[in-house]
Amino acid sequence: MTRHTILILDFGSQYTQLIARRVRENKVFSRIIPYNTPAKEIAAMGPKGLILSGGPASAITKKSPYPDKGIFKLGIPILGICYGMQVISEMCGGKVRHTKEREFGKTELFIDDNRDLFSHMPGNLTCWASHGDYVNKLPPGFHISAHTLNAPIAAMSNRNKKLYGVQFHPEVTHTDKGNQVLANFLFKICGALSRWTMQSFIKESIENIKKTLGKNKVVLGLSGGVDSSVAALLIHKAIGKNLRCIFIDNGVMRKDEPQQVKSVFRGMYHLNLDYVDRSKRFLERLRGITDPEQKRKIIGYEFVKVFEEEAHKLRGVKYLGQGTLYPDVIESSSPTGAPSCRIKSHHNVGGLPEHMKLKLIEPLRDLFKDEVRQIGKELGLPSEIILRQPFPGPGLAIRIIGEVTRERLELLREVDRRVIEEIRVAGLYEQIWQSFAVLLPIKSVGVMGDERTYENTIALRCVTSLDGMTADWAKIPYEILEKISNRIINEVKGVNRVVYDISSKPPATIEWE
Repeated sequence: MTRHTILILDFGSQYTQLIARRVRENKVFSRIIPYNTPAKEIAAMGPKGLILSGGPASAITKKSPYPDKGIFKLGIPILGICYGMQVISEMCGGKVRHTKEREFGKTELFIDDNRDLFSHMPGNLTCWASHGDYVNKLPPGFHISAHTLNAPIAAMSNRNKKLYGVQFHPEVTHTDKGNQVLANFLFKICGALSRWTMQSFIKESIENIKKTLGKNKVVLGLSGGVDSSVAALLIHKAIGKNLRCIFIDNGVMRKDEPQQVKSVFRGMYHLNLDYVDRSKRFLERLRGITDPEQKRKIIGYEFVKVFEEEAHKLRGVKYLGQGTLYPDVIESSSPTGAPSCRIKSHHNVGGLPEHMKLKLIEPLRDLFKDEVRQIGKELGLPSEIILRQPFPGPGLAIRIIGEVTRERLELLREVDRRVIEEIRVAGLYEQIWQSFAVLLPIKSVGVMGDERTYENTIALRCVTSLDGMTADWAKIPYEILEKISNRIINEVKGVNRVVYDISSKPPATIEWE
């Protein structure tokens, strides 16, 4: 089946990944590529359309990032968003200028032309703007499609050349009818078809895995989370018993997690699963380490080393299977070479040593978390696995601020268990993206009878999100927070204070480290 694809040229916007998600939600496959990808390479990919993302740069400075001018000769529709619109304007003969009144946040958009991008839409709507420059002169052949009170040219189009631009961000939820704007571009302008479904992905994935692996054997780290579980089942469907799953007890998992993984995947799914206890080895390597990046790299390095050692015991193993997701790749570094900022490294991306002897097979690398969950449902995974809240690869090691010790791990495991229990009892587990506790490096004063005590402080972190790229703190009722706090302080020896983190992503990340 021919897959219709929309390519997104990344100019470094924090919303670039949201554009990709919104396109996929319309069942059209999207892929992010560097802004400076040669036009010949783009043509070879055969896309139905291009979207130029926003970005932090100014389109009128000497070092402004610009795409290959050959993209305008490909004859395929192009949509520029914010900075992308300004780039189109400058490259096609228009003019961009700095504005004295920066337009940021919600603003009223007035539609002047209800064809094409704004087909079947009201005369005005609320949109989300974020720009300090604006188009003050249209390129030849373009006309104004919409305006705001501060931006006379908030959208423009050239129907003959299939070039379109919007100064606002249709990909964010703050923009009313934003998805309709994107849908109009995908279907009315590009002529794309809704062929990107999880059923089609499963079929294509299994076929690709078979073709790639042949009769080679694969080892895969099975943690019991939805990512590794779905990756394991996809690979298992493709190569059967040639998949060997290895569960590594790294000593930084949650309470009783190793026993649960063995029970489910050995007992229910009968996968080839080896249990390898290397907790002592991991904790020895983490001794005295307080820097979070070092923790991640140590755990990632040891993770791969253990796999190499275990795989060496098996004949014919050439591949390491992983449940790497798109956000893992994006947050570790810009995968496209574009100016997107690195946020942090991930254990299964940034921590891989160059000398690793096994090749990687990552069937979920292009997917967001909600897409993986849809696949899990299609594959028949039970809801307790599909809806399991994300858990970082470095585990509790990055939820302990400072040095990781057995004592601190045991304390946090007990706290974590009570947090999850109360969130489940309250019926909030499936509504919250992640709910967890962080052990802070703070000994705060407390009172026990007539004596002063100095005990540990716990930060409670609960966030709502769709894919982990952006997140907001969960507005949990006070009585539930009170119950969680009381249980932790009364039942876990060594804790006398619980605080609640009410920061959103961005600017804060979901994890503390």
